[in-house]
Amino acid sequence: MIDVRRMQILRAVVASGSVTAAAAHLGYTPSAVSQQVAVLEKEAGIALLERVGRGVRPTAAGRLLTEHAAVIGRSVAEVETALADLRSGRTGRLAVRYFTSVGPTLVAPALARLRHEHPGVQIDLKLADPEDPLPEVEKGAADLALVVRPGEGKRQGIRLVHLLDDAYQAVLPTGHPLAARRVLDLADLADQQWVGSEPPGSCLDVMLDACAAAGFSPNFVAVSEDYATAQGLVAAGLGVALIPGLGLGGRRPGVVMRRVRRPRPIRAIYAAVREAALAQAALRTLLEALEAAAKP
Repeated sequence: MIDVRRMQILRAVVASGSVTAAAAHLGYTPSAVSQQVAVLEKEAGIALLERVGRGVRPTAAGRLLTEHAAVIGRSVAEVETALADLRSGRTGRLAVRYFTSVGPTLVAPALARLRHEHPGVQIDLKLADPEDPLPEVEKGAADLALVVRPGEGKRQGIRLVHLLDDAYQAVLPTGHPLAARRVLDLADLADQQWVGSEPPGSCLDVMLDACAAAGFSPNFVAVSEDYATAQGLVAAGLGVALIPGLGLGGRRPGVVMRRVRRPRPIRAIYAAVREAALAQAALRTLLEALEAAAKP
């Protein structure tokens, strides 16, 4: 097999016209250069240089390898430039997965900063609801995903960065007897009819676990996987709901919000990133921007 490094040494000898001059340019001794060329000739199975006076010139085989060495050298330089651009964030592609309620408050401002600081980076942005996007990050199909309560323990090759704790609030119809209170115990809602606001998954689990801790299971009479629709159903008097703070941006008329305690349902929101992908400056910028957007 032809050694690429030795091909570049041969190229230097041909360009310089002598082993001694090439050795000076490369920082090697003349004997070391001669040895490398000799090994390359054995690999090629044919003579590569012939003496001309005090110098050398390539044989036909030597010219062939020198030409290919030049092509390889240009390709390596292009690769090194492309890698430098990728590391610095001048180019590249980031695959990002998110769920609906973090879109306006976290994802949008973070992507705006990313676009400003790294305009050459392409973004593959996809809504993951109702699927858990963490497996995509683990498999390498996504570079970053916004996830809720990813579970205990470390995940190999994944960094979990806590962004914020998003507390659920009780949503009641205007004029509901419990609306007169500023703070509700979660058990106060045990006998109420409920409007579901979450699809199956981590967010719904947070709500159901809190209700179980308060000693009851919600009686869902209507289900919506959209927070705005859920509020509309509450306003129509179908029941009460628990909706996280980030989902209350578009508050509808006919409903009131009340803080809940004992226990207070809270969904912990994390950014999950592949450790290997953090070598990209653009991904580090996106993560920093998400942390900044999550600050109160």
